[in-house]
Amino acid sequence: MTSFVPTHSNGAGNSGAAPNSSEVETLLARGWASLPPEYAFPAVAPTLEEARRYCRRLATGHYENFSVATWFLPKNLHQHFFNVYAYCRISDDLGDETGDTQVSLALLDRWEQELDATYALLAGAGQGVVRHPVFIALTETIRVCAIPKHEFSDLLTAFRQDQTVTRYESFDALLGYCTNSANPVGHLVLHLCGYSDSERQQLSDFTCTALQLANFWQDVSVDWKKGRVYLPLEDLRRFGVSEEQVARGEFNGQFRELMRFEVERAREWFERGLPLVKMVNRSLALDLELFSRGGMAILRAIEKQDYNVLASRPSLSKLRKAELALRAVAGRIAIGRAG
Repeated sequence: MTSFVPTHSNGAGNSGAAPNSSEVETLLARGWASLPPEYAFPAVAPTLEEARRYCRRLATGHYENFSVATWFLPKNLHQHFFNVYAYCRISDDLGDETGDTQVSLALLDRWEQELDATYALLAGAGQGVVRHPVFIALTETIRVCAIPKHEFSDLLTAFRQDQTVTRYESFDALLGYCTNSANPVGHLVLHLCGYSDSERQQLSDFTCTALQLANFWQDVSVDWKKGRVYLPLEDLRRFGVSEEQVARGEFNGQFRELMRFEVERAREWFERGLPLVKMVNRSLALDLELFSRGGMAILRAIEKQDYNVLASRPSLSKLRKAELALRAVAGRIAIGRAG
C-alpha cells in the first residue's frame, strides 16, 4: 500500500502499575517534550484549512515514497491521504520514539481520547472539543469516506502491544500482530478510494502483511539492537538458530536456510495479494503495484546478499525505487491498452 505502513517499536522503557492522573500528566509532558514540537496539542484548535496544511506538510516532508505514491492518485484524494498518513505517522512515533513504555502508553491513551472525541462529534454526541490538527482534518476524511473507527484504533492496539511484547512464539502469533499493525492501513487506503467490501480487504491484508514481513526480515539486526526479535521462535528452533547467534551476528548455513524459508513465505503472501491490483481503479492499482514490487524487491535484495541480513541491512537505492515506479506505470499502461 502507500508508505504509511507502520514501522515497529523498540519497546524500551519500564512497565509497572497504572499511573494516577497527576502521574499521567507528568508522563504526557515528558512525552511531548521528547517528540517534534509540532506533534503536541495546540492551545487553540486550528481551522480546517490550517489542519489540512499541517497534515500536508507532515506527509510530504517525511518519506519520498509517499510523494511517489501520490503521483498515481487523483488530486481530490491527496488531502485525505495526507490526513490519514499524518495520523499513522504520529501514532507510530508516540509508541516508537519516546524510549519509555509508560510515557508511550500515556501518549497513546491521550491520542485515542482525541479519536473518541472525533467520532463522538461526528455522531452528534460530542461534548468536548477536538483540538489536534490531525483529528480536525480527519473529521472531514472520516465523514466523506465513511471510515469505521476500529480501522484507526486497531493501530493503537498494535502500538500498545509493541511496548510489552518483544518475541513471537509462532508465525500465527506474528500474523496476529500484523492484523492490527499493518492490515488496517490497507483498509484505510481502500476506504479512501471507495472500497469497503471484505473480499478486497482480505487481499489487501495479504499485501500489507507481506510488506511488514519483508520489513522484519530486512531489519533482523536493527531490531535485535532494540531488544526485539520478529523471527518466530519456533522457526529459530526448527533451523537450529539461537538468539545468541543473532546477537553475535554469526551467519552460517542454518541461518541462511532460516532466512530462505522466511523470504519465500513472505513472497507467497505478496503473491496471494496480487489479484487485488485487477479489482481496483487504475490509480490505486498503480499504488498497489508499486509497493508490492518494492516489497518483493527487498526480498530479492536479501537473496542477493545470500540471506546474510546480520552483516548489513538490505536496502533499495533511489535509482532502483524509480525503476520500480516506472515499471509499475508501464505495466498499468499495457493493461489499459489490452483492456
